[in-house]
Amino acid sequence: MASRGRRGGAPAREDEQRHDERAEQQALAPQGPVLPPPPPVDYGVFMQGLVQAIQTHAHTQAALQAQLEAQICLDGAYERCNAGKS
Repeated sequence: MASRGRRGGAPAREDEQRHDERAEQQALAPQGPVLPPPPPVDYGVFMQGLVQAIQTHAHTQAALQAQLEAQICLDGAYERCNAGKS
């Protein structure tokens, strides 16, 4: 046999073409399980929840700020009260 090259009956170009077609089909095929579409969103309910979360955050921040300021005042008063004593 004088022929060299690839084994099998198909010429190299046909093999490459088939390989490209298979790769293209695999790329188009969905990967993993196909999930159903998400449920519709009620934006009114979403916005109410968002506003409530923002208000809760603001109240929490205000309470923490007040606590911090009270603690600073107490610490400052304690230091002033004990400054003259040794």
